[in-house]
Amino acid sequence: MIRRSPLWRVFALLAVLAIFATACGSDDDDSSDSSSSESTETTSESGSGGSAGSLSGMRGTTPLVKLSQDFQDRLKGQDAKLVDFNYAGETYDAMVIVALAAQLAKTDGIDMAKQINGVTREGDKCDSFKACNDLITGGSTDIDYDGISGPLEFSGNGEPTEASYGVLQFGDDNRIADGKTEFRTATAPPEADVPETPVEGTRAGNGVLKFGTILPETGSLAFLGPPEIAGAKLAQADINAAGGVIGKPVELSLGDSGDTSTDIANQTVDRLLGEQVDAIVGAASSGVTLTVIDKITNAGVVQFSPANTSKKLSDYPDKGLYFRTAPSDILQGQVLGEVIVDDGSTSVGILALDDPYGTGLTEDLTKSLEESGAKVVATKIYDPAATTFDAEVGAMKSADPDAIVVIGFEESSRILTTMIEQGVGPDKKAVYGVDGNMGNALGESFEAGK
Repeated sequence: MIRRSPLWRVFALLAVLAIFATACGSDDDDSSDSSSSESTETTSESGSGGSAGSLSGMRGTTPLVKLSQDFQDRLKGQDAKLVDFNYAGETYDAMVIVALAAQLAKTDGIDMAKQINGVTREGDKCDSFKACNDLITGGSTDIDYDGISGPLEFSGNGEPTEASYGVLQFGDDNRIADGKTEFRTATAPPEADVPETPVEGTRAGNGVLKFGTILPETGSLAFLGPPEIAGAKLAQADINAAGGVIGKPVELSLGDSGDTSTDIANQTVDRLLGEQVDAIVGAASSGVTLTVIDKITNAGVVQFSPANTSKKLSDYPDKGLYFRTAPSDILQGQVLGEVIVDDGSTSVGILALDDPYGTGLTEDLTKSLEESGAKVVATKIYDPAATTFDAEVGAMKSADPDAIVVIGFEESSRILTTMIEQGVGPDKKAVYGVDGNMGNALGESFEAGK
């Protein structure tokens, strides 16, 4: 029988402890690896796209009426993939107004432009092309079309004096929570109702009303393209179903506007003018319109935007040929300022892109906020083509306002990512957007890291 020294128990105990320590160490390493992997995943996610719910609570304004389900369904009949309806009604109305003006003028030539403003105010009320056209064929020479996008009531410079705005809000899925959308109406100040701008030119028609479009199929406002194009197609279908214009079906030639970083709009306009269109619907971007408006109006062709909001276009020398169903940013600035103050903010920071839309809306919003008792504590005008927005967002963080407004286009998703990284995103601050970025496409771009 072998007798063991009492020390063997000590060695055995040490061995067990060593095994246990190794096991615990292994668990700690696994935990560390898991944490490292998780950290890598988080970093990767931040670099490639925003997290779900990061935009939750962000609010903003866009010209919008409460579209009927029937109208939405008919738009989806033109494009089954529609997820946003921004400016669809405005595009539809632009084409209907031109068609009614041509019916009254009995021509698709330049003289139809003389009827456009009057079609929207002070006459026999009607709310569809068919109803209005029935009045015209019945002998009425003065109709008042109240459209899908509202009462319109054009001033003499061809823009609405009354408008409806949707106050949109992002939900936990980084998409617009339709059930939380509020609607507000706005009326331009009396001085905005200016006298009629005389129509200059002698372009004759050929008896067939033909529309062309310069709408954003690509570029920084591409998310607006699908609803606008669907609105144009639906208007053409409804006009033709009611007998067309001057006894003939209206025609439609679609074209891309791109954005201000490209020359696509000019190329499209050249093609459309070569096709002898009578009216061009677009652009969506005010900046893009300012690059082509002279070419269009000098040709004696009507330009009718469903989405331009820059007040720079209110008194532009357009020969009486430029019109828009979207209201001036004087109204959007007024509404957004009221929303921000009503939400309880008293100090505001503004990040805005450097173009006529961004700087103009900044001016109008600042005026509205100050008149409502709030103070703009920081304003940063940025280059939308910049690769980073760290400095601009850093300035907002330093100013520490109650609310931050982002006035931009597609680049807004990258700005919001930077805001979240610096701790001033929608989860920490009241953040607001505008018609250039408030849509489901912003959520998609944000999550994709674009």
